[in-house]
Amino acid sequence: MSERPGNDRPFVAELGDLRSLQFDGLTVQSVMSVSRPDTLALDYTRAMMGFLLFNPQPRHIVMIGLGGGSLAKYCLRSLPDARFTAVEINPEVIALRERFGIPPDGERFQVVCADGADYVRDGGEPDVLLVDGFNAAGLPERLGSADFYADCRRLLAPGGVLAINHWTGDGRYALHAARLREAFDGRVLTIPAEDGDNRISFAVSGPSFPPSRGQILGRSVALAGLHCFDIADIARRVLARLDRIMGRRAGSARAGD
Repeated sequence: MSERPGNDRPFVAELGDLRSLQFDGLTVQSVMSVSRPDTLALDYTRAMMGFLLFNPQPRHIVMIGLGGGSLAKYCLRSLPDARFTAVEINPEVIALRERFGIPPDGERFQVVCADGADYVRDGGEPDVLLVDGFNAAGLPERLGSADFYADCRRLLAPGGVLAINHWTGDGRYALHAARLREAFDGRVLTIPAEDGDNRISFAVSGPSFPPSRGQILGRSVALAGLHCFDIADIARRVLARLDRIMGRRAGSARAGD
């Protein structure tokens, strides 16, 4: 069942226990389990929660792109000491918040109707910045620009973490990835998501990158009992990528001897 208004406006579709936010009937923007609305139904959202392996106790999380609010709801429930600000440019997406059980604004949660590229210029100092700002046409040009990534780095608190969702089917993906690496001086680690062509990049604003295997493993064990998704699986993906990064560095060092 779907409620399609046409003209690439957001609409809600339902299939069994799943309720999704869509723009064109072809690409799913967000998915919620009606019976378990606070869980993360898509793997890429669980992969984005890998930011916990870099910062297990964030105080303030900012997200560019509200969608169906999956990450907002999960973080509000599982990280009770954190504030969450969602920045969404499309008021029609915000108008659907009740259909996805997104809570009203309050002391710990706020939805801001604004362009994320403008918000990151002076939006405070979050510990974590999540970027998943796709619209009906894909990733807006401003959210893949060199200026945007530089502003993301300036926005973050010292040692803060950016987690960004990429779609490899976008012909600009390699360019966006290069711009991200340049903005963060190469302090970027990218892992695959299992439910499509998504890649999640983690970028760290401080010098403590990359983390050690011991840090990732220790945090994974500590977090395992606190979350209802397989954080150990995300840690395995991070460690696999970390091993490749360290292997390349070791090879470069040997080549320079």
